[in-house]
Amino acid sequence: MPLSLVNDCVGRELALVEERFNRELSSDLPCVNTLVRHVARFRGKMLRPTLLLLAGKAAGQLTDEHITLATVVEMVHMATLVHDDVLDEAELRRNGATINHLRGNEAAVLLGDYLISHSYHLCSSLSSQFAARAIGRTTNAVCEGELLQIDNRNNLDLDEPTYIQIISRKTASLCATCCMLGARYAGAPERHIRQLETFGLCVGIAFQIQDDILDLVGDVATVGKTLGIDLDKGKMTLPLIHFLRTAPREHRELLRSLLRGDEPDRLERVRNLVLPGNYIQYARNRAAGYVARARAALDGLPDSEPRSMLDAMAEFVLSRPL
Repeated sequence: MPLSLVNDCVGRELALVEERFNRELSSDLPCVNTLVRHVARFRGKMLRPTLLLLAGKAAGQLTDEHITLATVVEMVHMATLVHDDVLDEAELRRNGATINHLRGNEAAVLLGDYLISHSYHLCSSLSSQFAARAIGRTTNAVCEGELLQIDNRNNLDLDEPTYIQIISRKTASLCATCCMLGARYAGAPERHIRQLETFGLCVGIAFQIQDDILDLVGDVATVGKTLGIDLDKGKMTLPLIHFLRTAPREHRELLRSLLRGDEPDRLERVRNLVLPGNYIQYARNRAAGYVARARAALDGLPDSEPRSMLDAMAEFVLSRPL
């Protein structure tokens, strides 16, 4: 989806979010500001603030509270990225060095905490505590998803329902909350709030499935971050789960052997084993199913440019280049 279309719809508001993000995180300590400036490079297309703002516009009118909330969710998201890179020992994100690779795990963990702390400080400025409680529930869900994934590390028998539960919590829950808050603070009726929350959840699940595919078979130059991390960390993703359930027995045994090993060419060998079959396509089809559910959740919302943008964003999830 052309970025210009999003900018035409919510570009002014996104600029205000970026301005508030930088202002709220400003410190009198140069070392803190240096780290904040570096992590700001990870913002990319600001998907979550965009979801919140488009959901608000699709359901009603935007207010200054939406700018605050969009800034809050971007801070939370940035914190999860910084902490994820520590957990994954990643060295590259958006074609730049991660904080942990640049400054070490201690600085990265504290910077993630700094972002979370500021997000709650900013959220507390709203007249209602509804958003703060919703963000709190969501960050709890994100942590639960990560803990569930860690608990299933190297579990080669992980089933698909548990995998979906993991990504629903650690990724999709924040997307769902963005859409829900956008609609609620725009004064939308309850049915539209729930529809948009479902939209965000389904888009988030599809996004993570596609991200997991990219980690397995993507190109570093195109994706812009360290690949093969899921494999190195014993995280079972949908293509591998489907392979171990449906591939010929000798192929399943070979994959299990590769997943238990630590050969330097392991990622390439796993790719060569998985790519010839329909295992990647199966995962893409499952992502497409969630995108279809997301688009269906928009039914009944008034026809508008923001609704069309949300629909296009859902489709865009499936077109991310491998």
